[in-house]
Amino acid sequence: MIEMVIHGRGGQGGVTLAKLIATAYFRQGKHVQAFGVYAAERSGAPVQAYVRVDDDEITNSNPIRTPDHLIVLDRTLISPSILVGAKPEGWIILNSADSPAAFADLFPGRRLATVDATRLALDHGLGTRAVPLVNTTLFGAAARVLGLTIKDVESTLAESKFGGANVTAAREAFGCVAMERLAGTATALQRSLTSGSVPGLLDADAGERPRIKTGDWANRKPSREQFAPPCNATCPAGNDVQGFIDAITKQNLDHALEILLRTTPFPGVCGRVCPAPCMDACNRRQFDAAVNVRELERYVADHAQRVIAAKPWKTQRVAVIGSGPAGLSAAYALSQLGYPVTVFEADRELGGLLRTAIPTYRLPRSVVDAEIEYILQGGVEARTSHPINAEELQRLTHQFDAVLIATGLQKLQSIELNGSSNVVAQGIDFLNRTRTQVESLHGMRVVVIGGGNTAIDAARSARRAGAASVQIIYRRSRAEMPAIREEIDEALEEGIVLDELVAPLTLHRDGLGPLLTCQRMRLGEADASGRRRPIPEDTEDAQFDLRCDRVILAIGQSGDLSILPPGWELRDGAVARLPADVPIFACGDLAVNEGTVAAAIGSGRRMAERIHQALTREDSSQSATPDVAAFESIRTQMFQHQPAQQGDLLPPALRRRSFDEVRRGLIDGTQESPALVEAHRCFSCGVCNECDRCVTHCPEGIMVRNGDGYRFDESYCKGCGVCAAECPRSVIVMEDL
Repeated sequence: MIEMVIHGRGGQGGVTLAKLIATAYFRQGKHVQAFGVYAAERSGAPVQAYVRVDDDEITNSNPIRTPDHLIVLDRTLISPSILVGAKPEGWIILNSADSPAAFADLFPGRRLATVDATRLALDHGLGTRAVPLVNTTLFGAAARVLGLTIKDVESTLAESKFGGANVTAAREAFGCVAMERLAGTATALQRSLTSGSVPGLLDADAGERPRIKTGDWANRKPSREQFAPPCNATCPAGNDVQGFIDAITKQNLDHALEILLRTTPFPGVCGRVCPAPCMDACNRRQFDAAVNVRELERYVADHAQRVIAAKPWKTQRVAVIGSGPAGLSAAYALSQLGYPVTVFEADRELGGLLRTAIPTYRLPRSVVDAEIEYILQGGVEARTSHPINAEELQRLTHQFDAVLIATGLQKLQSIELNGSSNVVAQGIDFLNRTRTQVESLHGMRVVVIGGGNTAIDAARSARRAGAASVQIIYRRSRAEMPAIREEIDEALEEGIVLDELVAPLTLHRDGLGPLLTCQRMRLGEADASGRRRPIPEDTEDAQFDLRCDRVILAIGQSGDLSILPPGWELRDGAVARLPADVPIFACGDLAVNEGTVAAAIGSGRRMAERIHQALTREDSSQSATPDVAAFESIRTQMFQHQPAQQGDLLPPALRRRSFDEVRRGLIDGTQESPALVEAHRCFSCGVCNECDRCVTHCPEGIMVRNGDGYRFDESYCKGCGVCAAECPRSVIVMEDL
């Protein structure tokens, strides 16, 4: 009698292979038997199939204990344990791309054959890449090893209704199977496995005491992967958005603020004026509504306790020119790295555009003052009313070890309207005047030209200054306006009119006063900015006049490089000049012109890191960033739809009368904190937030807490994948062994 044991996994066709081998011998007039015994009811579980061949009738229906030959379909099952009871002169046939010699240490002295049945099956489209069907392929190899002919293979497959690719793959396997008797002598442990006896504890190579473990069942294992939350990936300031929101869910506001302060000194500012690209990227936006990150940042800044950082301790000194968000962010980051920093500001007060260009109804001065004071308490020195020109900049290079220029966009862009001497004002100048003196526009008709935040701020400030009507004209459509969407909405609520696809041409006077002649536009193809280019309409009524008393220009600014001495130039954020004795860098809008407070903060911090690298000669290379967690990675069926929490707003009727702050933030009441409710809406994309679903649903109980994380006990893990299926954020992935 010939007896064979086939080791495989559910779904690979091991029982079918047993039946094919039995059929081939049956066609030769032999008595045969083929059956399988399953270890579990699911795909991927270890499976044993048995074949008996004899000249006489077979009456034994028990599983085979002392096989003549072994066949292994799955490479993860290849181990000395398959030798239990196996006769020493039989063949071991392995599905493996390796040569027989590669297994000399596992099966010394045995007759071994190998064939890459998986590759052949995939090449011929048998099964799928996840579960290739290797039964007919291995049948061809086994037939060659067992002394059957290729005609036996073909006729058996035909009788069993296998054709096409099955026959082709079997032929190839028959022709390429490698057979060899391996060198070496079996160890005592391997001999005991063959004999079926258990090695004694005193045997020299018996190893550790046998244990009953189930890890060998697995052909996959779980592992954890970290992905980048889309909010983190898109935050211009570089904040750990998911991290600080997670701290809120744990009701630890101080820790949430500490996380924010690692990357920004202005959480209270950004919580009020940031355009929040993180919210545009939020995966929850595709489910119901984006997490209100901006309000959560403001809430943390307004309610948590700041801890003053240690004073600078290094001897190398850095000068920062300009105290806007970029300059102060850089000074803050440098002081955290231990550098004494001196900030030079031409104005009497620190803050730059935070103080001069953003109205108090959006950003109260008390918020700006408090966050600048926090920076100064960390050891940053400030010198106000101290403008820096090219000559002074050269002197600073002899007094400091590094210099950073953060002067922003000082040149105001203008258009020639003819006859505009006492009617036209620049938006930035107008906003600065409204904060320092009473600017009365009582009864006036105001036209604002532009579509950015400055235009919206100027229009809303003009309304508060008493203007009878305020009209914004913009040469593109509202969809192309760079201003914050909520600010546009609030302006319209306050009675400001928005005329889209309108461009100014000339300003002139008639007997009743100023008239602004305008041109209607249409949108053409996209230009370099990515927005569709405005093109003049050519209809008869394409030009029209607007009656106005004041025109406010808010069409942008540009950098003023006159601070650089002759021969010096700005390249990729660094100032090139000779001699290059100290590093000089630039940051913020002067260097990148991204136009938001958050982008300026991020630019300042990154340039602080470049200065640190230049002074220390440390390697600036960074590890690869993880992939961004996509919406498709979130198992949204595990979450409930819930509206976003919104901050309180002053009613439009009250807003128009004063410069009091419009947005009041998330207000705590007698019920659960709205900030806590909103924080719990966060999907925590790509990051484990210790929800314990993997522990709760693991059918084997092999998921255990390990400090702040989890540990997989691979000795007992069967690779079922339930933990991965139950992970709401797809942080757990299954890997092939």
